[in-house]
Amino acid sequence: MKREIMTQDEKYMKAALREAQKAYKIEEVPIGCVIVQNDKIIARGYNRRNTDKNTLTHAEISAIKKASKKTGDWRLEDCTMYVTLEPCQMCAGAIVQSRLGKVVIGSMNPKAGCAGSVINLLQMKQFNHQVEMETGVLEEECSTMLSGFFQELREKKKQAKLDNV
Repeated sequence: MKREIMTQDEKYMKAALREAQKAYKIEEVPIGCVIVQNDKIIARGYNRRNTDKNTLTHAEISAIKKASKKTGDWRLEDCTMYVTLEPCQMCAGAIVQSRLGKVVIGSMNPKAGCAGSVINLLQMKQFNHQVEMETGVLEEECSTMLSGFFQELREKKKQAKLDNV
């Protein structure tokens, strides 16, 4: 029996997927994130926008806030973020502002992603900081969780319409 060896990136993306699962359980879009420093997870976050009724409580923003508190600095240059979905413009801006060294992305977001899909805010030469980036780590697992969530949501809405007839 052949045993697959998990890479560091896969290990931490699995941790981000566990955070996304927390969002899924509370009926939030399942996006999860972890921030790693010196091979140790120092912060975690998951999407809570609807739960908190707050535009700002995206997985990445929550994790950046926790990582800054943990390190005692707003600069996270020696940290790597693992996130299950390509960051939006707000999160990409926060990533650049926090000076994160690297971002590892599970699945891309062609409709709203700002790490290469719509625009790449993470690597704009005009900014004073560019973020190293890697994409497609555990892409299938990340995409499957998101598409499953939206499929369930459509089914619930369809059922609710039928129930109201």
